[in-house]
Amino acid sequence: MSEGQRLFVGGQWVEPDAGYYPVVDPATEETVGQAPEASVEQVREACAAAREAFGAWSRTSPGERAAVLGRAAEIIRGRLGPYAELARAETGATTGTARAMQVGVAAARFRRYATVEPAEWAIAPQINEAGPMGRAGVMGALAVRQPVGVVTCITSYNNPWANPAGKVAPALAMGNTVVVKPAPQDPLSVYRMAEALEEAGAPAGVVNVVSGRATDVGAAAVASPDVDMVSFTGSTAVGRRIAEVCGRDMRRQLMELGGKGAALVFDDADLTSAVAGIGTTFSFYSGQICTAPTRVLAQRGVYERLVEQLAAYARRLKIGDPREAGTVVGPLISAEHRARVESYVELGRKEGATVVVGGERPAPERGFYVAPALLADCANDMRVAREEIFGPVVAVVPFDDEDEGVALANDSDYGLVDYVWSGDVARAFRVARQLRAGGVGINTVGRNMEAPFGGFKKSGVGRDVGSYALHAYSEVQAIVWPG
Repeated sequence: MSEGQRLFVGGQWVEPDAGYYPVVDPATEETVGQAPEASVEQVREACAAAREAFGAWSRTSPGERAAVLGRAAEIIRGRLGPYAELARAETGATTGTARAMQVGVAAARFRRYATVEPAEWAIAPQINEAGPMGRAGVMGALAVRQPVGVVTCITSYNNPWANPAGKVAPALAMGNTVVVKPAPQDPLSVYRMAEALEEAGAPAGVVNVVSGRATDVGAAAVASPDVDMVSFTGSTAVGRRIAEVCGRDMRRQLMELGGKGAALVFDDADLTSAVAGIGTTFSFYSGQICTAPTRVLAQRGVYERLVEQLAAYARRLKIGDPREAGTVVGPLISAEHRARVESYVELGRKEGATVVVGGERPAPERGFYVAPALLADCANDMRVAREEIFGPVVAVVPFDDEDEGVALANDSDYGLVDYVWSGDVARAFRVARQLRAGGVGINTVGRNMEAPFGGFKKSGVGRDVGSYALHAYSEVQAIVWPG
């Protein structure tokens, strides 16, 4: 167990006013370390420190900022082993996932935003006639991307490295300063990220980290008058409350919220590929991922075979200690979340679904494990098919033809990422364009890390990733002059 972690405010590591709380390993239920509980006043101090640092940081050249991010990437990559072990212990992710998809992706994101991109571009001159706004003549114009200011970054528990890196790196690259409020379940990794940025040369106050279990910690980081923008990843319910606060002051926001990804599997699909893709709901971080294809819409010609193969896939997965070689399914983040996932499996039974496999607690006795569950004979109006479970649970709904499949997919409050499996490429693209989702995977669950990411409907507001993240953390300013 590590000693108590301190807050990072204004370039200083400070003792938390409200003491410490234990961070628990979901696989063993043992204490990993002690996380700091910030007071509301300390959160306000962090926001004020970010405001004070903003002026100087925003005036540094893009190259200087890129150099800091590049050094941070190298520091993180150089400590891949210990950082991944901490992430594994905090989250219950398998060792491979912690190394590659958590710490490895974080280092890659810092490296990506260490690449300087143009922040201004010329606009074609325009010839104006004389009028009330000025004399006739040629008017030149320049569009310039300016930093938003102080950004509060509230991050999710399912990836304490890649998720905050995806916010902090582009925000800093654009000249913003940040206050990071990590998820209470696994904040220790985010402090290691702050440590790497400090060593990389980020000036005092440019990066601040405050944590805590109390809701007023996050609320203070949102409501502070020093904050210009809030970037949030989490549930739709919390996102709504944040949006209400931001709306009162016209504060900018970027919201990555819930998902209930529809996976349409047509009769001509490659079922091996479809099963492997859908099976990531069972295997990748135990389904605790917003992009998971949790709602499977299967055309009747392949419905029975797909259910049979998904069940066989789930039964083959090794469940257990994420440190052991060969483990694919680790624990859920907490006992409370395990109980929630189990309650949805039971709800599915009551709604009339058939639990084909899974849903029980496997050995070992310690740890927050749930066996991957497959629910067949579902209807699209069942709660298990409509609500985000955020666990290793797949609900399968049959459909007859293309129009019905599209209608069922779009009949959802969510619209983050959907998927289409079909051997007919033309149909797959035709269907993809009809889906009300921010992203669509065709015969894959893979992602292009330069493609925009974000959701329709209650899955969020705004887009990030790649150059789109630089757009998200900036304002566009027009400068006009007579030619």
